[in-house]
Amino acid sequence: MKVVVASQNPVKVNAVLKSFRQCWPNKIEGKAISVASGVPDQPMGEEETRQGAVNRVRAARELVPSADFYVGVEGGVQQIGERLFAFAWIAVSNHETVSLSRTGAFELPPQLSRLVLDGMELGDADDLIFKTENSKQQNGAVGLLTRDLVTRQSLYEQAVLLALIPFLNEQLYPQSQLS
Repeated sequence: MKVVVASQNPVKVNAVLKSFRQCWPNKIEGKAISVASGVPDQPMGEEETRQGAVNRVRAARELVPSADFYVGVEGGVQQIGERLFAFAWIAVSNHETVSLSRTGAFELPPQLSRLVLDGMELGDADDLIFKTENSKQQNGAVGLLTRDLVTRQSLYEQAVLLALIPFLNEQLYPQSQLS
């Protein structure tokens, strides 16, 4: 089974492939490709973030039409009142169906929130505040804030598994086109 991950970020690739291998052991061939999300580098809000994941799947299907599955992972933030929350949307598609899922959300501290709301990408803000390098391809904000009790990869893994539910239970889910 060929799975195309619409990102070359190792955190996203590893989360997707680990989740697929849990469902279909020893049957997964992964391919990571770089595609545009069609949304800003730091998506703001649920809709923009979800659309980024769907756009990644669409772009991956165009570039590699022979795969069995395509997965887009898009991290974003949502302001609720004075607080800023981080999360990600997952889109998984074969050639007939698309399934969507979302990670849990976590509140960002005020220092990070200010930087992100002023236009900085969350990963860059993490690196500045926590004095790290390239955290978005490692443990991410969630790992830094939880002391790696939850990492960016582990956060994504559960959401990918949830997005696979319709493919594991095809008789229960009608086909749904990308939207």
